[in-house]
Amino acid sequence: MGLISEFKTFINRGNVMDLAVGVIIGGAFATITKSLTDDLIMPVVGYIFGGADFSGYFIRLGEIPAGFKGNPNSYADLKAANVAMFGWGEFLTVFVNFLILAFIIFLLVRTVNKLMPKPRRGAGGHAGGRAAAARNSGFP
Repeated sequence: MGLISEFKTFINRGNVMDLAVGVIIGGAFATITKSLTDDLIMPVVGYIFGGADFSGYFIRLGEIPAGFKGNPNSYADLKAANVAMFGWGEFLTVFVNFLILAFIIFLLVRTVNKLMPKPRRGAGGHAGGRAAAARNSGFP
């Protein structure tokens, strides 16, 4: 079998196509989650803590370069100038984004598991009947 025909066989498998669709949908879903975090949740958190842009909170660790032309209070300007900083606000934004995404995935998996039919129980309380029970018993 040639390389091209093997590749076609590989690509045409159902699980590879499902994975490709999942990756594309996951990328779009991550964009929605990022917008939810950046545009809705973090501005409220920033308002509560006294700032509109929560990702701009940082502690400058390094010196500002001599030819620096940006705003010394701007995280983006200092980052562009390669100034060492502890960007705890940006990290917190990314962490909240992760928690939201993880929670939504948990809810999705939980819902799918509830919708899936339960496996039938055979003899001995094991799924699959006596043969599966014998395989799962731990005896040779």
